[in-house]
Amino acid sequence: MAKYNENELTSNNINLIGFGTEITGDITCSGDLRIDGNLTGNISSKGKVVIGETGRIKGEVSCKNSDISGIIDGKVIVVELLSLKSTAKINGDITTSKLAIEPGSKFTGYCNMTSENDKSTEKL
Repeated sequence: MAKYNENELTSNNINLIGFGTEITGDITCSGDLRIDGNLTGNISSKGKVVIGETGRIKGEVSCKNSDISGIIDGKVIVVELLSLKSTAKINGDITTSKLAIEPGSKFTGYCNMTSENDKSTEKL
């Protein structure tokens, strides 16, 4: 039986929800995730979440990094970089450290930009 390191299992772990697939329920993963289908539920990922142009999420998204080209109805929490492509539409609040927005993207909600430096200076 082969032995695997935890780093080997999580570093190359990419999950794909294809176009035409509909899921109802929450998704929790340690690797990267790409959604081109429909999800009604929450996403929690320790990796990068990519929402393709045909991807639609109704729920909360929480991850390390994210590229969004599709539609999200719900809260988005990204630890590092959130990138909104020109076809992205978000109806909900955003919390992130870094935000990149391409012309043409639509965002309705509040944005809270935080970083580790901000958290350390708040304690002073």
